[in-house]
Amino acid sequence: MKTIVITTEFIKLQDLLKFANLVESGGEAKERIQNGEVTLNGEVCTMRGKKIRPGDVVSFAGAELSVRYAD
Repeated sequence: MKTIVITTEFIKLQDLLKFANLVESGGEAKERIQNGEVTLNGEVCTMRGKKIRPGDVVSFAGAELSVRYAD
């Protein structure tokens, strides 16, 4: 599982996929999310603006991501 460090309260799902280099663009992120290819905490999530906070686990294309705050 890859951990992404954020300095804000949350990161939007589509931005997380872009930041982790799992998609090439925001348009691709939108399409993949709306097609049901992304899971959040084990459930399909089709909301690209979903707020991801520490403790959440996002799965996409065989990769698992978690988020934590910067120290």
